[in-house]
Amino acid sequence: MKITLAQTRFKTGDFNFNYERIAENLQSTVSDLVIFPQAGLEDLGGKDLLLDENVNKAQSDMYTKIAESFPDKTMLLGDVLIDNGEISLSQDGFYDICSQRVFVADFYNSEVECDLYILAKNRYYTMNSYSDFVDSIESNMNFVFVSAVGMADSNVYAGGSFAKNKFGVPVAQLPLCQEGIQDIDFGETIDFKVSSAEEEVYRVITFALKEYCENTGFKKVILGLSGGIDSALTAALAVKSIGAENVKGVLMPSMFSSEGSVTDSLKLAENLGMQTVTEPITPLFDAFMTGRERLHDLAEENLQARLRALILMFHSNRESSLLLSTGNKSESAMGFGTLYGDLAGGLNLICDLTKTNVYKLSNYINKAGEIIPQAIIDKAPSAELHPGQKDQDRLPEYAVLDDILEMYFEQNIPQEDIYKKYDKSIVDEVIRKTYRMQYKRHQGCLGIRLTERSFCGGIDLPVVQRMF
Repeated sequence: MKITLAQTRFKTGDFNFNYERIAENLQSTVSDLVIFPQAGLEDLGGKDLLLDENVNKAQSDMYTKIAESFPDKTMLLGDVLIDNGEISLSQDGFYDICSQRVFVADFYNSEVECDLYILAKNRYYTMNSYSDFVDSIESNMNFVFVSAVGMADSNVYAGGSFAKNKFGVPVAQLPLCQEGIQDIDFGETIDFKVSSAEEEVYRVITFALKEYCENTGFKKVILGLSGGIDSALTAALAVKSIGAENVKGVLMPSMFSSEGSVTDSLKLAENLGMQTVTEPITPLFDAFMTGRERLHDLAEENLQARLRALILMFHSNRESSLLLSTGNKSESAMGFGTLYGDLAGGLNLICDLTKTNVYKLSNYINKAGEIIPQAIIDKAPSAELHPGQKDQDRLPEYAVLDDILEMYFEQNIPQEDIYKKYDKSIVDEVIRKTYRMQYKRHQGCLGIRLTERSFCGGIDLPVVQRMF
C-alpha cells in the first residue's frame, strides 16, 4: 500500500480555505492512502463554534464536497475515512484499507494489534518536548503521527508529523510550522533531525504572528521600544515574521529615561530596517501633575506606563495596527507590569518566555551577526520609572526567580523541596506573588503558548483565594 503523509495548514472555521488545502494536496499525489491531520472544529480549537448549527453544517458540507470532488481517492482526515466518495467514521478506530488493518486514534496504545497505527492529534507546541515525544513512541507496528499546522488562539499547532516502522526506526519527518507532503516508505530509514530549543521557539513565534495577522486581518504591528531586551526581542521577531515594512516602533522617553534607551532603540530599528516615531511623555506627565502633589510613588510610576499605552493605542487605532505587548513570563508571574499600561496590547509574542529564555533567544538571533544591539543585552533590566531604577530592586535575581518558577510550575516540585536549593523566604515570596498577581493576568492580552504550564494555558490559578 502506497501511503502519503500530508501535513496541512488548517484555519479554524475557514472551511473554504481548508478544502482548498486538502484539494491541492490530493491533486499532487497518487497513493492508495493519503493521511491528513484532524480537520474537525473540535480539533482546531473551535470551542463554542461547535454549538452553532450553521457552523456544523458548513463543516459537514466540506467533508461532502471533498468526497464528491475526489471519488477515486482514499484518504483519512484525522479519523474520518473518505473512500470511493463515501464518508465513514469508525466506532472502534479500525479501518480495512487495501487489505491492511488500520487503526486511528488521538492517543498511543502499544497493545493495539494492527498493520498501521495512525496517531491523528493536532499537538500544540511546547518547548523541549518534541524529541521526547518522538522517542516515547516505541512501536512494534508501522506508525504515523500526523498533526496540522496552524494557530488556535494561544496554542500553536506546529506540525512535526513523522513515521516509524515496526522496528521503531524513523522513516519520515516533516518540519515544524511548515506544510509538507511526503510519501512514506517503511523500508527506508532516515536520520531524525532535532533542532535547538531556541531555533524551534524562533520558528514557532514568527509563524504564530504571521498566522495571527492573516487570520485576524491585521497587516501591520506596532510596539513600544524602550531600549530594553523584551521590546527589542519582540521587534526582531515581528520583523522576521511579517517584514520590517510592516513593523513600527514608538519611542516614548520620559524625564527618567537614559540616553542609551533612545540611542539603543534607534540602533535596533536601524539594524532591523523598521520605522520609528518618537513621542516623549514628559509634557503629558507634567500637564497631568500640574496642581497635584509630587510624591514620586507607585501612582506616578503607573501614570507613566499608562501614558505610554495611551500613545500606543492612538497609533494602533489611527493606523489599524496590532499592538504587541512585550512583557515576559517572569514579570507576569510577579505582577511586574501596569494594568492599562505596559500590559495593554492585542498579542504578546514572548509572554511564555522567562527572562532567562528571553536572553537565550536574543543571543540566538544574534548568532550570525548583531541584530539586537549588544548594549541592550548587556544592560541591567529597568522600567526606568524613577532615577536609577533596576528590576532587581524589587525582584529576585532573574536566574533564581526563573528557576523557582520552573521548579514549582513546570516540574511540579513541592515548596519544601525547593527550600533545599533556595532560601525559604525567597521561595515563599515568589510563589505567593504568583498567586496574588493572577488578577492582572486575567486582564492581559492573548499570548503565544510555548510551555505545558503557561499562564495562557496550562496554569489556571484562582483570583479569589486565601491560601497564599
